[in-house]
Amino acid sequence: MSNTSILVLVLDNTDLEMDILQAWEEAGVPGVTVLDSQGSKRSDDAGRDDLPLFVSLRSVLSGEESQNRTLFSVIDDDAVLEKAIQAAQSIVGDFQNPHTGILFVMPISRAWGIVKAKPHVR
Repeated sequence: MSNTSILVLVLDNTDLEMDILQAWEEAGVPGVTVLDSQGSKRSDDAGRDDLPLFVSLRSVLSGEESQNRTLFSVIDDDAVLEKAIQAAQSIVGDFQNPHTGILFVMPISRAWGIVKAKPHVR
């Protein structure tokens, strides 16, 4: 019997988002919710009102992004969960390295509205 879990990835490098989504689809992940997110370490300067406007404008114009993406999915198949974890690790690399992100799994005791994934056809 498989367990139902939630797989959560806080992705630091947003350029990898589409690669993760494609790999998770190929792994059989039934669906992924993606949220814009920002960690507290990154928001230290965001709420300051003592910084000159020019500094903020410069970072906007240079295209610097201090956002993360939080991807999560409820998965009720252990094999799919393991494939998704391996895919994330192969794309992102070692999560112990700085500025990679956080990947974790939590058990879900009850869930409604979970749809089984259709097999991925290449």
